[in-house]
Amino acid sequence: MEAAQEDQKLKKGLSFIQLLFLSLGGIIGSGWLFGVLFGAAIAGPAALISWIVGGIMVLFIALVYAEVSGMIPKSGGIVRYPHYTHGSYTGYILGWAYLLSAVTVPAIEAIAAISYLSSFKTLSFLSYGITNIYGSYTLLTASGIFVAILLMVGFFFLNYFGIKFLGRWNQYFGYWKLVIPTLTFILLFSLFHASNFTAYGGFFATKLPSVFLAIPTAGIVFSYLGFRQALEFGGEAKNPQKDIPRALIFSVIIAIVLYFFLQLAFTGGITLTGTGASVWSGLFSSAYSTGPFYVVFHEATIAGFGAWAVILLIDGVISPSGTGWVYLGTSTRVLYGLSTDGYYPKKLMEVNKKSGIPFLPLILSLVIGSLFIAPFPSWAVLVGFISSATVFTYIMGGVALRHLRKTAKDLKRPFRLPYSSILAPIGFVSAALIVYWSGFTLEILLVYAIFAGLPVYVMFYATKGLQIKKSLAYTVGIIFWAIEAITFYFMYYDVINPAKVNLSASTPIAAPAEVFTYFPIMFAIFAISVIGVTFFLYSQSASASRKEIRSGLWLIGFILTLMPLSFYGAFGPFLSATPPNSAPLFFPWDNIVMIIDALIFYFLALRSGYGEQDVQDILKEQGVPMPEPSGSSSGNK
Repeated sequence: MEAAQEDQKLKKGLSFIQLLFLSLGGIIGSGWLFGVLFGAAIAGPAALISWIVGGIMVLFIALVYAEVSGMIPKSGGIVRYPHYTHGSYTGYILGWAYLLSAVTVPAIEAIAAISYLSSFKTLSFLSYGITNIYGSYTLLTASGIFVAILLMVGFFFLNYFGIKFLGRWNQYFGYWKLVIPTLTFILLFSLFHASNFTAYGGFFATKLPSVFLAIPTAGIVFSYLGFRQALEFGGEAKNPQKDIPRALIFSVIIAIVLYFFLQLAFTGGITLTGTGASVWSGLFSSAYSTGPFYVVFHEATIAGFGAWAVILLIDGVISPSGTGWVYLGTSTRVLYGLSTDGYYPKKLMEVNKKSGIPFLPLILSLVIGSLFIAPFPSWAVLVGFISSATVFTYIMGGVALRHLRKTAKDLKRPFRLPYSSILAPIGFVSAALIVYWSGFTLEILLVYAIFAGLPVYVMFYATKGLQIKKSLAYTVGIIFWAIEAITFYFMYYDVINPAKVNLSASTPIAAPAEVFTYFPIMFAIFAISVIGVTFFLYSQSASASRKEIRSGLWLIGFILTLMPLSFYGAFGPFLSATPPNSAPLFFPWDNIVMIIDALIFYFLALRSGYGEQDVQDILKEQGVPMPEPSGSSSGNK
């Protein structure tokens, strides 16, 4: 009940329009400035399909969360729903994964803003180009990193002045962020070259799998992910149960239309030379790489386009900054949400009486986000990982919806999703496929990053919530970190090393034999260590707490199956069309197997939920008492 008391201290100041623009503010950021470039570089003209498919998949996810957020409007909701339905083990793992992405988004937006500024000749000292075995990127210089951190400090103060100030400020800039991209694609049609869609290798110049690869790695999903902002600020809405669902749905629909026309106009408006797929992959290191739309208008000979280029340069700071200050608030509420679940110290749960915001989480969000800028001073390097980590956590939306339909039937549902028995698993599968399409390299990094937080759960939460001895917990946690570090070393240098594994569909590199030797060995060791920690938690927990571990077994299984499916599928190192390096699970059969795998774990997740005490507390908050469940895992059978 302590969390409920802190929730009541949050100031309810956000209207529907402000919630909508919080979501649009999260959506229209650096994605519209760079996503179209990377989409075209990876998928060519077929990037149009990538934006539509990615948008529809995210819409399925948003529809699921529209019902869940409407009946349980909580700030930091995405990290709190898994805990409500499946307890601490599932809740912590998904919360940790979400935190990994949330704290890094303000950094990536600050990087994007400064990178775009560097397109202006007098500010070119803020960035420089680099080409290595990972590809071609624009990186910030030391001066650029310093300016980006100053921008992060600006994000901090916008949040510090309270939710009403942030809501109004963001709404005003939201109109700008919506109008400028719209006028940009309209003006770009005057430069349209229809031949760009038929020449240079044709519409599918980079082959069909690239259409799906672009969704998580080109910043397409990253661009859409901002829809969740209305949900994250839900506890501070005036009329949350009605306004949050509408804001989620409308923001995604608006974004799909906007991004489709931006990609269409950009692909047709740029000047291309050469033949084949290399024309498109060459965009990574072209003059467009630092400021795609700015360069197009700056080089155009049409009167007035030079002035519009200057406006785009200004927007190159405003759009990413608008997303940055929104996401700094999001990461603040993620830390707040995780502390209300008991994973982190109670100090992070305290709401400042004057500003009505969780102050300590805001400071931590600033510090952690700033720390990511120096080692990762490139938009392209961070965007794929952030997208995969965020989308991975969305697998829980459909599970939570269907579970709460059975265990909390009396909760008020202003928005009730029709055909939820079909749409909920589609949302789960959509999230799983997007993670799979991110490719083996990113997936390995994601899985290792997720399980890197497991010892924190063992050493901090399990010693209190599960009553496990501290000496045992710390020993197991440290041993796991050691095993993870050793296996990751071999995974990185002998399996996902880009010098050995193909990273570009247009320039295949045959993977050497050791890649296929090391992976099954390192994966087996790593998987056994994860299963061992899970068994330790279950066996050492108090009998009444074991249900929390048992309820999370499906998630452990699902994460571990992602690695071999990705390795042996069409997005892994088997990129040659002929043996011995052809993928055993070649396209599109790999997608079918992934869908089947996701559906199996979706239904296992449904059977694993139980009537958690927090759900009963929510019912009581809404004046709807719920009787104690008869069994720990029978609530969803």
